[in-house]
Amino acid sequence: MFKIIEKQELAPTLKLFRVEAPMIARRAQPGQFVILRVHEQGERIPLTIADFDREQGTITLVFQEVGHSTQLLGALAVGDSIPDLLGPLGEPTEHPEGKNVVCIGGGVGVAPVYPEAKALHEQGYNVTTIIGARTAELLFFEAEMAAVSNQAFVTTDDGSKGHKGFVTDVLQKLIDEGKKPDFVIAVGPIPMMRAVAELTRKYEIKTIVSLNSMMVDGTGMCGGCRVTVGGEVKFTCVDGPAFDAHELDFDEQVRRLEMYKEMEKKVGGEC
Repeated sequence: MFKIIEKQELAPTLKLFRVEAPMIARRAQPGQFVILRVHEQGERIPLTIADFDREQGTITLVFQEVGHSTQLLGALAVGDSIPDLLGPLGEPTEHPEGKNVVCIGGGVGVAPVYPEAKALHEQGYNVTTIIGARTAELLFFEAEMAAVSNQAFVTTDDGSKGHKGFVTDVLQKLIDEGKKPDFVIAVGPIPMMRAVAELTRKYEIKTIVSLNSMMVDGTGMCGGCRVTVGGEVKFTCVDGPAFDAHELDFDEQVRRLEMYKEMEKKVGGEC
């Protein structure tokens, strides 16, 4: 059993849990994730580890309530326990050469990009962060990201905070100013990651994206998280979740996400 010792509401439908999980905290690396179940018959939910504290033996999880299972999870309170929590899963993120990095988080993607920026900052990289959301109400981890950044930028689609527009606007401006990074890490919605990849490809900037694919067992057996990278079939749960953005088949990712949408709606309605 994994006890919840802290709960925050970061934004509407967006929750943060800090959970006692010493074995996972001891081994966790940026980029890895866990799979949990709220009860024995529950759906298996993959969640990126947003932070970990080896001394306290805790991990931090951020999730959006988008269906029945995540709503059940969000209803848990401090003192409750998660009965089934498996991890850390996936491969830690490998970083290209260079010391100047831009870390981009869009929407809930800010949660998985935070441990990347934090680790790189601790290792002496020159870290620039750009976080974006549709509106100021949906922004989170602003202070946390700024604390691990040499430069930090905020964007909102509606201009309610920071730059009005997209994260790619800020990245383009940095490049135009001669601040071309050695590599970029981008995590967020597929359209955002694709836009970042298309921008950086023009400038031959190595770019890593992290996928939040549909998965069941986390061992590569179910095949639900299949992706094509550089013409080769990979599985997000065991080969990722981070991949080279310029090698990733984004069209396939869009098609696969569309495949599961109706199924997700049915599961949410029947449970």
